[in-house]
Amino acid sequence: SCDASQLCNCSSMGLDFIPMGLTAKIRVLNLSHNRIKRIQSQDLQQAVNLRALLLQSNKISSIDEDSFQSLAKLELLDLSNNSLAHLSPVWFGQLFSLQHLRLQGNSYRELGQSSPFSSLRNLSSLHLGNPQFSVIRQGNFEGIELLQQLWIDGSNLSQYEQGSLKSIKKIDHMILNITSINIFSEIVRDLLHSVTWLEVRRMAFSIVAEVHLLRVMSSSFAKKISFRQTLLTDATVPEIASILEDMPKLVELELVDCRLLGTGQWKMQFQAKQSQTLRVLTIEKLSIEEFYLFTDLQSVEGLLSLFTRITVQNTKVFLVPCRISQHLRSLEYLDLSANLLGDLSLKHSACQGGWPSLQTLNLSQNSLSDLEMTSKSLSHLGNLIVLDISQNNFGEIPGACEWPKNLKYLNLSSTQIPELTNCIPRTLEVLDVSANNLKEFGLQLPFLKELYLTRNQLKTLPGAAPIPNIVALSVRRNKLNSFSKEEFESFKRMELLDASDNNFICSCEFLSFIHHEAGIARVLVGWPDKYVCDSPLAVRGAQVGAVHLSLMECHRSLVVSLICVLVFLVLLLLVAVGYKYHVVWYLRMTWAWLQAKRKPKRAPPKDVCYDAFVSYSENDSEWVENTMVQELEQACPPFRLCLHKRDFVPGKWIVDNIIDSIEKSRKTLFVLSEHFVRSEWCKYELDFSHFRLFDENNDAAILILLEPIQSQAIPKRFCKLRKIMNTKTYLEWPAGEEQQQVFWFNLKIALRS
Repeated sequence: SCDASQLCNCSSMGLDFIPMGLTAKIRVLNLSHNRIKRIQSQDLQQAVNLRALLLQSNKISSIDEDSFQSLAKLELLDLSNNSLAHLSPVWFGQLFSLQHLRLQGNSYRELGQSSPFSSLRNLSSLHLGNPQFSVIRQGNFEGIELLQQLWIDGSNLSQYEQGSLKSIKKIDHMILNITSINIFSEIVRDLLHSVTWLEVRRMAFSIVAEVHLLRVMSSSFAKKISFRQTLLTDATVPEIASILEDMPKLVELELVDCRLLGTGQWKMQFQAKQSQTLRVLTIEKLSIEEFYLFTDLQSVEGLLSLFTRITVQNTKVFLVPCRISQHLRSLEYLDLSANLLGDLSLKHSACQGGWPSLQTLNLSQNSLSDLEMTSKSLSHLGNLIVLDISQNNFGEIPGACEWPKNLKYLNLSSTQIPELTNCIPRTLEVLDVSANNLKEFGLQLPFLKELYLTRNQLKTLPGAAPIPNIVALSVRRNKLNSFSKEEFESFKRMELLDASDNNFICSCEFLSFIHHEAGIARVLVGWPDKYVCDSPLAVRGAQVGAVHLSLMECHRSLVVSLICVLVFLVLLLLVAVGYKYHVVWYLRMTWAWLQAKRKPKRAPPKDVCYDAFVSYSENDSEWVENTMVQELEQACPPFRLCLHKRDFVPGKWIVDNIIDSIEKSRKTLFVLSEHFVRSEWCKYELDFSHFRLFDENNDAAILILLEPIQSQAIPKRFCKLRKIMNTKTYLEWPAGEEQQQVFWFNLKIALRS
């Protein structure tokens, strides 16, 4: 299970214990998602160079105290989602290099009386807690001074001893999944000056009296606050905002997947203070049940003037009030993607005086449909450089549009555009029109440096003359099949060409031409198995001169044609061989044999209703019907014979009639003659006897030789008929009348035997 880098993946293999035979070569051992219940002293003793040990999602309930003693180089240990009821400091005593420790999702209720982590001087991330975790005591985190991330999952945490986390001097990112606001405020009090980014998860801020307990946060030096999966109300939002406003170093506020009960009727006015540091606001997937009744946010206008970056994604925003836009005087970056903005609402949102400093605007995945109206609504934004309006539904675009004068980047991918016109601004340096229905590109864009035409319907490259300064060109997943020298004459500045996933006819000369004639430093040309060519031009690391492409790669059509011809000739040969060696006959007989095999070898005695089934050629019917039948059926006692003319069931398949008749007869009587061996149905009848009678080694078959038969007249495939005629006695019809009486006597004896 180990690869060349000594990463051993034994995940999800149903293991009940750690495998034996681990060596010092192993660097990463993944034993997650198994059924391991115990870690014993000797299990990891030899893995002295292990850097990462993944044991999450097992059933571990017991760990010997010296199990990790030899893992001095271990940097990552994941014991999450197991059944550990307690944590022992001895486990981690020798893990001097450990940086990441994950202990969440077990069943321990506390961390013990002292610190389990006192020896982990290099620890940078710690994840602990579970639904049963209820107590944090003083001294539990002794020995830890610096952490990049501390995640405490304490949904049922009910006791926190003041000062428990104070020993940690610095935490870059603190994640608290705690439902009790009382416990939360106590933890925050210990972390006022040590946490840079505080993330609050799954907490309900619905009672104003409880929110007052968060006033301690106003003294926090945190630079970023995140609320994830939290509940807010119209009553508690002003209180929380007031607390955040007083935080002396807060730069960024983030709300992700939160829920707001209310319509924005907030009863206090916010004013930006001179010392206010808040600059970045991110809101993603905010659920407002009555969002159509939401107010215009006049109460927070005073806070808006200092924001430089605002992201409001997937929050059903259908309008930004003009007054709000005008108050966003310092805004440089605005992301309103995945919302409900339409052409008219955008015109109102981007009103005159709104977003005066905006440089980057993302309006992707909205409800825009008129490119001319969209461009005109934004044309007054003199500082706008980057505009993303992808994944809207513009369709056909007009011949001319009005754009911001300094626009350099425009993303129009996935906008259902069938044809590009002069509506596209000439000032662009980067243009993305991927995933449309474009069949050609001929725009004059003299400043364009990067052009993305992925997933269109192009059959030829864009002309080089209209885009003389192009540096990077992507034409992946189009319908290109070749390049010509003329198409590259002006591509002297090209550094990257990505033309993979097209229909190129490959050759080394073609690759060499791209590199040497066009001077392109890096070329991606994808054939069925993806060649990557770098400078100096190479295919899979080999120089072009040393590459020998296969016949299939260079002459696909010819190879396919040759294969088709060869397949046809092989089929023709098989048909000829089958005809010569009676393959069809053998197949038909195999089918009949399989049918016969499904039936019991012998019919029950009550179902046997004939003394003999007579198999004969139609050319011998006069002797059979007028001579043999008369003699046997008028004998005393009479014999009952089965003849196909008389006794076969009308409408029933003839093969079934033959099989049934043989099975319902005690004997099978073959009248052999030259006509018999040439008869098709006689062959069938004889062959069914092959399978059902001769194989049983009994005497149920009686052969009558009506006339002498040359051995070469018997088909070679009737090997058992040849054998039985050579090894068993058969009755021969005599010419003399006296000998005929002896013949009938012997035949009757054979039928009664």
